[in-house]
Amino acid sequence: QERYNQIRQERDELVANMTTVKVDIASCEAKIRAVDAELERVAIERDKQHSNIVSLQSHLEENEKFIASAEEMIRQKIDNAKPSEAKDKLQAIRKERENLENSKIFVSSGIKKIDEEKTSVMEQISVINDKKFREEANLTKVDTELENMQERIYEEYGLTYNGCLEFRRPDFEIKEALISISKLKKDISALGYVNVHAIEDVATLLERYNDMSTQSADLKKAEEDLVKIIKDLSNEMLTKFNDEFDKINESFKIVFRELFGGGNARLELTEAEDPLEAGVEIMVQLPGKAVNKLSLLSGGEKTLTAIALLFSILRLKPLPFSLLDEIEAALDDANIERFAQYLKRLSQTTQFIVITHRKPTMELSDSLYGVTMEEKGVSKIVSVKLADAVAQAEKE
Repeated sequence: QERYNQIRQERDELVANMTTVKVDIASCEAKIRAVDAELERVAIERDKQHSNIVSLQSHLEENEKFIASAEEMIRQKIDNAKPSEAKDKLQAIRKERENLENSKIFVSSGIKKIDEEKTSVMEQISVINDKKFREEANLTKVDTELENMQERIYEEYGLTYNGCLEFRRPDFEIKEALISISKLKKDISALGYVNVHAIEDVATLLERYNDMSTQSADLKKAEEDLVKIIKDLSNEMLTKFNDEFDKINESFKIVFRELFGGGNARLELTEAEDPLEAGVEIMVQLPGKAVNKLSLLSGGEKTLTAIALLFSILRLKPLPFSLLDEIEAALDDANIERFAQYLKRLSQTTQFIVITHRKPTMELSDSLYGVTMEEKGVSKIVSVKLADAVAQAEKE
């Protein structure tokens, strides 16, 4: 696998190098094609220049031949001409040359004068061009200011130029207007921020205020109604609590004496402004002993007292069903017997399912349910009705 990865890496590097070389080759081929095209163009230009040189050389030779022929012709005419004729001809030529010189001087002076006039005219044209440029700049500035003024009029007043013509005053004094404008701007600045939508804002806020006021009145009324309901409920709860507390207290005293075979017990509210938020203290007087708090009793006594309180509530408000999970585990045999007898009495109005390991409780039960393990790892539920079991035992 390592060798394969190494070969694969080398292959990738070779592929990358080959790609780079291909790109370089393509670039070189493009440069070669460009150089070939340039060489071809230079060759064509060279041939064209060579043809021009040959043509110029041919014309030059022809001109040289023509000049030589003309010089030879002039020389022959001079040699063949008579001296007097040559002299007269020479004078005529000199006179013609003088005339030409005079004409040249006249023409030069005319040209000089024309050049001076041209210079003057050019200076005037330059001055006129400068003035034209300044006027065009001023015209552009005026057009820009006019457009800005039209835009400002439209933005501030919503009017166009044609719409403003009806407000035009022929006797308008701009200086006085500028003074008035400056004064008005100072007065406006002294006013501070002015909300142009104040009327609409006030109407909106007034509508919102009215809605909020209505909602506030509704909420206050609802609050008053809720406070009244809570107060009525609290009074009713307090009344019912006191009534039920007194009933449970009386029932607790009866059940306590039955379970303990005497003594006395009562429920007391701890000190609090609101009885609904007060704690409950259990005061117990065992047979032959002084009154103590529940916290000062032994474990079995606490358990039996708690059972008495539970049974006193069930005595007043019987439940259709109740599940008890080893609540008598801390009781001794004598107390368990009384517990089981009282539980049997309450079973006439409430169905009890009791989880227990104590024999007196099981003896007074109607049915027993147990879990056994006949085989290792296999649980089995076993049930028996004690009435049937007793009948079967008596029969046997």
